Amino acid sequence: MPSEDEKSTSSNSGAFCIAQNGDSDQEKSDDISLPAHVAGSGSLDRLVDAARDYARAAASDNTLKAYAKDWAHFARWCRMKGAEPLPPSPEMIGLYLADLASGAGPSPALSVSTIERRLSGLAWNYAQRGFVLDRKNRHIATVLAGIKRKHARPPVQKEAILAEDILAMVATLPYDLRGLRDRAILLLGYAGGLRRSEIVSLDVGKDDTPDSGGWIEILDDGAVLTLNAKTGWREVEIGLGSSNSSCPVHALEQWLHFARIDFGPVFVGTTRGGKKALETRLNDKHVARLIKRTVLDAGIRSELPEKERLALFSGHSLRAGLASSAEVDERYVQKHLGHASAQMTRRYQRRRDRFRVNLTKAAGL
Repeated sequence: MPSEDEKSTSSNSGAFCIAQNGDSDQEKSDDISLPAHVAGSGSLDRLVDAARDYARAAASDNTLKAYAKDWAHFARWCRMKGAEPLPPSPEMIGLYLADLASGAGPSPALSVSTIERRLSGLAWNYAQRGFVLDRKNRHIATVLAGIKRKHARPPVQKEAILAEDILAMVATLPYDLRGLRDRAILLLGYAGGLRRSEIVSLDVGKDDTPDSGGWIEILDDGAVLTLNAKTGWREVEIGLGSSNSSCPVHALEQWLHFARIDFGPVFVGTTRGGKKALETRLNDKHVARLIKRTVLDAGIRSELPEKERLALFSGHSLRAGLASSAEVDERYVQKHLGHASAQMTRRYQRRRDRFRVNLTKAAGL
């Protein structure tokens, strides 16, 4: 029987409909269908079903859930103000953004990034209902610009897990089946600079499961991960480590061998005793919980209270750790992480030689 923290990722086939109908009072919006003047047929009906499936796949389940909550919150806000969420009103949306930023009432003020995410959620929801939200309308754009100018702060970054940290964290894990799995998750996530969703979405082979986010190929010199990431498909090469205890490829092979996994999800739950692997894919939240637990067990940043230590680290700490620890040319790190710009890569580098290129001297001063 799986433990509570290892429940599998539940299917969310209804998320698209939920996002379209985030408020229970909201009439169901028009779904993807044939034009009214076109007569249906077997082949056209099958194409409609296929189009609906593709539409659901346009955003991840987590994104759809977030957009559904955004719409539900906005719809409730409108009703409380005596207005309706449809059709879109730039004036009301501008007031809504101002309310989110001011923190009036029982709700705390939201950060600029959260407000922008809410606005994106509204734009998406309106598009699903056949409306266009003009984000450049002065009632929206000007208010948002003022919010950014008055409330914008540098992003709060999670602390990077460095090489010595990840080794200490791995050392806290037992060598039972669950320990082998968690060791592979930490080392693979660190060496690959992977997001937690990318880790748990891996399959053994291509097209093993419908919800696959990529697959692995183990070679003599390392492993190649083919990922369907946020920025599109990319390959991540993970080389062999300096020893078996720190090698992500060895850890992955050990887990797959002893868990007897040769098809389907790479990382699955285990029975409560940790003696048998299940078939259900792990939820990405397991990665975040694993990181926090092993950070505490390894005594990392032990000078701080436990609550503060836990707040410092998250799933992104693995990704930031690789970017901060890899002493190679920056362009290789950028390619490995799948970043479109070096500026984004630098945001992940918590420590680096900032003045390796001295433009002051190069300019003759």
